[in-house]
Amino acid sequence: MTLEQATTTGPSSFAYWARFDRTQVGSWVALVLRLGLSVVWLVSGGTKIVDLSQSVSSVAAYKLFPYWLSTVIGSAQPIIEVLLGVALLVGVAVRVMAAASAILFVIYIGGIISVWARGLRIDCGCFSSGGALGADQSTTYGLDIVRDLGFVLLALLVFWWSRSRFALDSVLFPPVPAVDDDEDDDE
Repeated sequence: MTLEQATTTGPSSFAYWARFDRTQVGSWVALVLRLGLSVVWLVSGGTKIVDLSQSVSSVAAYKLFPYWLSTVIGSAQPIIEVLLGVALLVGVAVRVMAAASAILFVIYIGGIISVWARGLRIDCGCFSSGGALGADQSTTYGLDIVRDLGFVLLALLVFWWSRSRFALDSVLFPPVPAVDDDEDDDE
C-alpha cells in the first residue's frame, strides 16, 4: 500500500467512514431488527404455549377449519412461533426464519380479513387467549391488520439485512471477504 492509498483510505477519509457505516452501523441495525422480530414471536408464542387448549379455541373461533384441524393448528402454532423466536434470537437460518415470518404474518392477516368480512366478532388471539368477544367488547381488526403489516415489513427488513452481529449464521457461514481491486494495481 502506498502512502497515498493509506491517507485516502484511513480513518479521516470519506471512503473509510462510508465503509464503516455500511458494515458497522448496518450490522447493529440488523441486530436490532432481528431481535425485535424474535421478541414478537417469543411473546406471541409464549402467551399461547402456556395454555394450548385456549390456543386451539382461538384457532377454532376463526371457523376456517374443522375442529380436528383447529386442534392441530392451535397446538402447533405456539410451538412454531417460539421456535421462530429462538432461531432469530440466536441468529440461525435468519433469512429462512425471516421469510417464514413474513409468510405467517400474511396468513394471519388473511385470517383476520376473513373473519372481518364474515362479520364474526372475535379477538384474533395474536398476543392473547383469543376467542369470541363479549357483547360489550369491540373488534380491533383494522388495528390488528396494520400491526401485522408492520410485522411483515419488519420480517422483510430482517430478510434483507440478514447479516447481523452476534448471530450463529456468522460463525456457521462466515461472509466471503471482498476482493480489493486496489491491491492488484500495486503489482
